[in-house]
Amino acid sequence: MVVEPDFLVIDPVSGEEPPGLYLHIPFCKSRCAYCSFNSYACQSPPAAYLAALAGQIRHWAGQQWCRERRFASLFIGGGTPTIYGGGELAALVGLCLKSFNFGEDPEITVEANPNTVSLTGLIALRRAGVNRLSLGVQAFSDRLLAGLGRSHTNAEASAAIEVARRAGFANLNLDLMYGLPGQRLVDWQESLARALAHKPEHLACYELTIEEGTPFARLVERGEISLPHEEEALSMAELTHELLGRAGLQRYEISNYAGPGRECRHNLNYWRNGSYLGLGAGAVSCLSGFRFGTVAEPEPFAGLVQKGELPLAEGECLPLAARFRESVVMGLRLLEGVSFSRLQRQFGLTPVGYYGKMLEDLRRQGLVEIGHDSLRLTENGLPVANQVLARLV
Repeated sequence: MVVEPDFLVIDPVSGEEPPGLYLHIPFCKSRCAYCSFNSYACQSPPAAYLAALAGQIRHWAGQQWCRERRFASLFIGGGTPTIYGGGELAALVGLCLKSFNFGEDPEITVEANPNTVSLTGLIALRRAGVNRLSLGVQAFSDRLLAGLGRSHTNAEASAAIEVARRAGFANLNLDLMYGLPGQRLVDWQESLARALAHKPEHLACYELTIEEGTPFARLVERGEISLPHEEEALSMAELTHELLGRAGLQRYEISNYAGPGRECRHNLNYWRNGSYLGLGAGAVSCLSGFRFGTVAEPEPFAGLVQKGELPLAEGECLPLAARFRESVVMGLRLLEGVSFSRLQRQFGLTPVGYYGKMLEDLRRQGLVEIGHDSLRLTENGLPVANQVLARLV
């Protein structure tokens, strides 16, 4: 059992930006073959899990670290949060807003799969204060959806978007994936066109990553599925920038595009390495440099909370240099890059002084740009971001 460190109950570190609050719902109707998240197939999610989550909310709301801060965002992710009814999730949102201090007009997001939403459920969420919906569409193609093991259809995806609009959601994100087995450039172009026809305020376009231990990884290893060649995947990425830019969605992070003022505030805090409190099975928190995770399996998690015990699995206080490197690596995912003055204020370090010749080599290769107060990836650096960032870890 991890014990909460002393600094969580003393005066907070000055200069921190408002933290975010994350709630994890680990259940899905079915588990996709590519998924490596902490999720479990479940047709009837247990009420006991929501009761445990409510208990965690009440516990942490009473801690001094939380009492002394105003949270800027609430994000309910999964899994598939909307596997629970709209009324149940609305009650959870209401408890969070009542228990924690939030700033004015907080961003409140709920993730959903297209075949788990209804008009009445989404209206309940809107009335509770949810102002951003993130739909995991992934593809507008029944063939590709079936190949991914998704439980919804193309028609259900379009219907869910229409229902979200009818429920009053004016800030809608769609998750899409490219580089899928059997996907061609023309398939990706069609998915983007169909997505843009719905005029979403935000699009997250991720290249499929084969994660170790997933069914997809085993299929690839056995040669039973093949992915698009690297050149075709790069063409898909380039097409994304072109079509979304024309539609008025600006790229602000390696995989994320938004209309003016519609960037995801919760994720911006994460990419800027801010503090966040994660509640629920398998959730991770980082509070002023102390990182800890909760028990991953839902039943043991709920049992510990019910007994009045902290369901913590592990924790560590990150050294200053490690926090600095994390802030640089995560911040470089943003097109704005990282601010020297912000890093100097937080850590007393700057990238130029810390990395020295390594950073100068990256600059000479045209992969990073060093400005008066910023470091960012160049247009040439963005397509090979993973390789660049690996050198800075």
